[in-house]
Amino acid sequence: MEFNKIKNNYDMVVIGGGITGAGVFFRAAAMGLSVLLLEQNDFAWGTSSRSSKMVHGGLRYLKEGKLLMTRDSVTERQRLLSIFPGLVEPLEFIMPVYKGHGPSKPLMGLGLSLYSLMALKKQHKGLSRAQTEATVPFINTHNLTGGFIFGDAQVDDARLVLRIISQGQALGGTARNYTRVCSVNRDSRNRVAGVTAQDTDTGKTMEISAPVVINATGAFAEELHPSPEKGLHIRPLRGSHLIFPGQSVPGDRVISFIHPQDNRPMFIFQWEGCAVLGTTDVDHGHGLNTEPAIQREEAAYLMEGADFAMPGLNLDPKTCIASMAGVRPVLSHGGTNASKESREHVVWEDQGLVTITGGKLTTFNLLARDAIKAAKDYLPANTQMVDPLGLNIAPNETSSAPSLSATDRRRLYGRYGNGATDIIESGNDLSHLGTTATLWAELAYAAEHEQVRHLSDLMLRRTRLGILLPQGAKEHLKAVETICKPLLKWDDQRWLQEKQDYLTHWNRHYSSPF
Repeated sequence: MEFNKIKNNYDMVVIGGGITGAGVFFRAAAMGLSVLLLEQNDFAWGTSSRSSKMVHGGLRYLKEGKLLMTRDSVTERQRLLSIFPGLVEPLEFIMPVYKGHGPSKPLMGLGLSLYSLMALKKQHKGLSRAQTEATVPFINTHNLTGGFIFGDAQVDDARLVLRIISQGQALGGTARNYTRVCSVNRDSRNRVAGVTAQDTDTGKTMEISAPVVINATGAFAEELHPSPEKGLHIRPLRGSHLIFPGQSVPGDRVISFIHPQDNRPMFIFQWEGCAVLGTTDVDHGHGLNTEPAIQREEAAYLMEGADFAMPGLNLDPKTCIASMAGVRPVLSHGGTNASKESREHVVWEDQGLVTITGGKLTTFNLLARDAIKAAKDYLPANTQMVDPLGLNIAPNETSSAPSLSATDRRRLYGRYGNGATDIIESGNDLSHLGTTATLWAELAYAAEHEQVRHLSDLMLRRTRLGILLPQGAKEHLKAVETICKPLLKWDDQRWLQEKQDYLTHWNRHYSSPF
């Protein structure tokens, strides 16, 4: 959308194009509100494209006594599995259990029984020592007592954000990336009156009127709304991951294990044809305006955990093809142990400025609900609360292509909704790009329909090629240009600059640290 085509007034402005802002935007649009979503970078630019790709119930929160939080997470996980097949998919975990290291087998069994109870069906199975060794032959067997297999779910986090935003747009909402909110404006009574927005590429600004503004900017939230609760502040915590070729780890289950240094849960799992090792939990002391990147000490920590738990895997740092690091907006009262900080969320309201922060990807719809509830006094009279995930948002799968497998079809409709039909019927190449599950035709669709402003948008978020292929998929950039040039309308000089900027950006923030 052109900047000058944004309207001058809305019922609501949402600031932040991550999963929380997308959820608020979708819910507001489903309620029939005139809603505008603004993101200062790209949609899902921050944590919402750099998470651990899990839609999980939060088994670890049971240990902390967070029963309601775990119940809510399990309930939302089950909903997302049913609503977004092909995007949110079931995933099995296996967790070895050791004597004197990590939770005991009886304690783990009790936690998993509660987990299954919350999901209303049994989702775990105990394993003997011999069964665990047979299932994961490369694990550390010292003091091994057995293990468990249990169920959770996996997602392409950036595509979930884009799918939610597209659903909101289909319901009449307006969303725009690379648009910074310079200020939240107030009237003579100090009530919110709107925002001043700026296109970050052109520098153009405009005034937008709205009686309520939702601040869903994650770790940046206190820049717009300092915490009103004494002693409670956002603690930006960085979670980093290493990405290896898929063949580095046999099998298709997540292997969950405990790091020997601090007993922190870790995992390695298959995702989009690669193997992802994560995650860390450290203070991001580089400032929020500095884009996160894995640090060498984090990489060493991850490898130490993997080598201890899976000595037979012989995971070679030299084979690492990429990395990713995101900053979690964790609420803190000043605790010292990052991993023990709460993952709950808060809502602050200040005369029309509603801030929603904290929380986790799995429960984004609950965060959106709470933000809208806090905004109710500023909404048009007779506005009715609507849960958008309760609507029938299943895509109309009318298109077919003989060359397209059922797996590819499911994947496309999960990620693009009704847009999958356009991809299938476009006449573009429906073959896979390299060793990934991504189809060449997805590039053309994203370039034409998904507000791609820079090459990094296309390579790191619309598709995930930049973290799935060596060197950020450098060898495919010429072919990408050939497909997308007519659609993006960048001249030769712009393409050259975009490729240079993308590769520089990739090397700084997504390359292997080894």
